[in-house]
Parts: sequence; C-alpha cells; structure tokens
Amino acid sequence: MRDRGRRCVLTKHNRPDKGNHRILVSSEIAREGLRIDKDPWRRQNALVRAGRRARRERTSGFSQAPPRQLHNPYPPFEILSADQIETIHHASLRVLAEIGVNFLLPEARDILGQAGAKVDPAGPRVRFDPAFVEERIRTAPAGFTLHARNPARNVAIGGNAINFCMVASTPNVSDLERGRLSGNFADYCNLLRLGQSLNICHMIAGYPVEPIDLPPATRHLDALAAMTTLCDRTLYGYALGAVRIRDSLEITRIARQVSAAQLRAEPSMTTVVNANSPLQYDRPMLEGMIEMARHRQPVIVTPFTLAGAMAPITIAGALVQQNAEALAGIVLIQCVEPGAPAVYGSFTSNVDMRSGAPAFGTPEYAKATLASGQLVRRYNLPFRASNATASNAPDAQSAYESEMSIWPCVLAHCNIVKHGLGWLEGGLCTSYEKIILDAEMLQLIASFLDPLETDQDALGLDAMQEVGPGSHFFQAAHTMARYERAFYAPLLSDWRNFETWRDAGAIDATHRANRIWKELLAAYEPPPMDPAVAEEIAAFVAKRKEQGGVPET
Repeated sequence: MRDRGRRCVLTKHNRPDKGNHRILVSSEIAREGLRIDKDPWRRQNALVRAGRRARRERTSGFSQAPPRQLHNPYPPFEILSADQIETIHHASLRVLAEIGVNFLLPEARDILGQAGAKVDPAGPRVRFDPAFVEERIRTAPAGFTLHARNPARNVAIGGNAINFCMVASTPNVSDLERGRLSGNFADYCNLLRLGQSLNICHMIAGYPVEPIDLPPATRHLDALAAMTTLCDRTLYGYALGAVRIRDSLEITRIARQVSAAQLRAEPSMTTVVNANSPLQYDRPMLEGMIEMARHRQPVIVTPFTLAGAMAPITIAGALVQQNAEALAGIVLIQCVEPGAPAVYGSFTSNVDMRSGAPAFGTPEYAKATLASGQLVRRYNLPFRASNATASNAPDAQSAYESEMSIWPCVLAHCNIVKHGLGWLEGGLCTSYEKIILDAEMLQLIASFLDPLETDQDALGLDAMQEVGPGSHFFQAAHTMARYERAFYAPLLSDWRNFETWRDAGAIDATHRANRIWKELLAAYEPPPMDPAVAEEIAAFVAKRKEQGGVPET
C-alpha cells in the first residue's frame, strides 16, 4: 500500500440535520503522511483525526483568525536612497513655492494667507515658502488612537500599526448570481454586515457601496445611522461640504455617548480629502477638511495622481506632484488647528496608455507606494495606501493585482489600507466574492506578521529526542500539544487533493467565496447598542431630514 494518495472512507453516518454523508479523508491521510499499513493504531488515530477535521470543515466551512490590532514587526522596505528621497522632497517644495496650488474656497485662502502663505490676490493660487511648509508639517501628530463606539474596536494609527478597511465609495455592486447592479441601500447595509462579520476588517472607511437610491440631501444621515447600528467599528463621514461633516460628527458623538469636548479630544471619525490633481483643491472638499480640523478629527489627505494623465508620466514626477499636493493639504489642516491629526495618503499609479484607463496593482503602483512610505516616515506622519485592482471580475487578475498592491502597503508600513476588502473595476464596483478573496489574502498577511517563535519549546529539541532518526513527528508529544493551532487555518483556500476536491463538486475559489459571504450574512448578529442610543440617533436623523438635510448649492 502506498503512503500517499490512497482514499480512506469512513462509514456512513446518519445525521438528522445533514442526511447521509460519506466523509472522504484521503487528503487528510495524505497530509498526515503516515505509513498507515504498518501501524494499525496510528492508522485508526489518523482516521479519527481526519474525520473530525472533515466534519469540522463541513459544518463551519471556513475559519477566521480572532480580531486583533496588527503591528508590523519587520523593518520598512526602502526602495530609494535617502538622497533620492531628499531630491523628491526638495522638488516638491519647489513646486509649492514656484507653481503653487489652487485652493478654490476663499475661506481656505484666507486661513493660509493669515498664517503666512502667499495668496495670489487675483485668483485661487497659493504659494508656500519651504520653511513655512516644514514648520507647519512638524505640528501634525505622528500617530493617534481612532476611537470606535465599541472600545474593543479602537485602532492605532501611526508607527507600525496596520489596519485593513472595507472598500468604499463604489457606485456599483456585484455578485455571481445577480451580476452588476447600481449601488443601493439594501446592499449597502448587507456589505456593512459583512464587514462587521469579518475579523480582518478593522475599519469601515466609507460607504462600501454608494446607496444612490437614497436622496442626496439626506443620504448621509441614513448611511451614518446604519453604519453606527450595524457595525461597532470606527466611523467615516464624507468631506463634501461642512454640513455633512457636522451631521456625521453629531451621529458619531451620539453613538459613542460622549460630549463634544470628549469627541474633540478623542479622534472618532475619519474622512478622505482628494486633491483634484493636478495641484488643485475643490470647494466642498476644503469645507469638509476645515470642519474636520476644527473638531480635531483626522483627515486623510490623498492626491489622485495617475502618471500620464493627472500627473507627469514618470513615477518620480508623479511622486513629486503627489507630495506637493499632500503637503499643501496637511499644511492647511495645521493652519486651521495646529496638532489636528492628519494622514498622508498615497494613490499614485499609472494609466494604460493604450486606452487611458487607470491601472492598479502594477509595478509602478508598488514602487510609488514604497517610495511614499519613505516620504511619510521623513515627515513623521501616519500613512494611507490602498488595495487596488483594475480587474472587472473576482478572478485571478483581481487576486494577483491585489497582492501586488497589498504587499507594498505592508512593506512600506502603511497604517490604513483603504479598499482592503471588495474593490473591483478600479473602484467602480464592490464585489461580494472579492471581499472574501481579499479577506483570505489579508488573513495570510496578518499571519505572516506574527513573529517567529524561537524559544526553547519552539526549537523542538525534546521532540527530536523523543522521535529520533528515521521516524515521524505526527504522534510526538510536542506535535499533539500544538497541532490544532500550529499553522494558518484558511478562510477560503481548499487544501484537499484533486480527487477529494473533484468528488465534492470541483468548486473553485470564487464560488466558495460566494458560499462563504452568504453564510456570514446568514449568521450575522448586530453588535449590542443601548436602545436609548439608537432612539437618539433616529431622532437626530428624523430632525435633520425634516430640516431638509444638506441645502442645495
């Protein structure tokens, strides 16, 4: 009898809840690697363990690592020399001093002018002396704690902390059965439930799909209310004018049951402000940025610099422009409120020069993310980047482009990985199946970040003494004490051999992901919330709706 590849079948079990099952354990026996014909006790022991594993996998279908704050214990990767980083830095300062940035909101220009920036009296252009930029950047904090309504879900932002976020701001949603649909509130809520159900999701960093079936003037009220009740993670408001931010901050305050002063002292809600590249900030974004800064809530300043389209075609040139735009936004925040938290956001990639479409998960994107990490460390700021792909389906392309995006985030010590779960089509669609594919990749990364143990027990000398030459370690006391938690347990991957996988239906990873997200939604339970708090949020939303929400401009 051959040691591997042999199929061993346990007897049928009559189970009232599951029906008759034949538990195939060939892959488990192959995984054990036992000489099962030579030792009956070992053969029986292997069959029992394999049967237990098969029943556990059939019942639960997937495995999640427990929720925890992740930290990157490895040194950051440096793709450029210190001199090259200084070259980009000084080129950015030249852009700010000689070309300048357009700030389309007069209030923003007034704030900058009063602080010492050079405001063009005839137009929106603002220029910055290098010393002024350096002075203002130094007042931004290197890190902070972002507070959730459930304190167990607070996250560290800065240093070597890393946090993965649900996808945000897509206009469409898709799954294998329904295909591609316009964003809607029902899917918005289901995606929030899915984010709450996945332990690897640390932050809700925007609407996981835009609920465009809700009226624009009051959409943010329903969206934030749902976010607070369906999830207990950190919250997010869109910097599309001051009114939306004020409403979002009040819902956040109510959800956390804190005073306005405590909210100001404890960052609790993030927003992203994108520069309208090249070298311009629009009015609504600036209004939202200023309002967030006044309340000392963190703004993630993120230029959208696509090399060849909205930035120079060279990655070095795109980085110079990204850096100039990011520094200009962070300087404004510090002029509004010195010490207010700000995050440097990198989103430099390239376009497909054959079609003009954005490309993500490219070598250029990876290099830009790594270089951005070095720039951020030079300024001693928290760092945001993204898990991005241009793929139109949750397929192999979406996976390998996402891997090409995720690894630079990890190597660059990114603190906030936006769009960590579910992004497709360059940000135009959220895929239920891609959320699960991403969750597996992110869980793998999280396991990789666990330090390698080298204590006396981990070295295994006693196990080697027990086993000796020419045998195996399956029954060693060291193995038996550790085997249930010794290695990474996959959420999605199927590690069975071909025959067992084929006989179970030959289900590929995308279709397994389809099953898993449905199981997660079926098992979802809302996080606890005091009914009085839920009523207070509902009353605030109703009042603001009666007032009309956001005025038309």
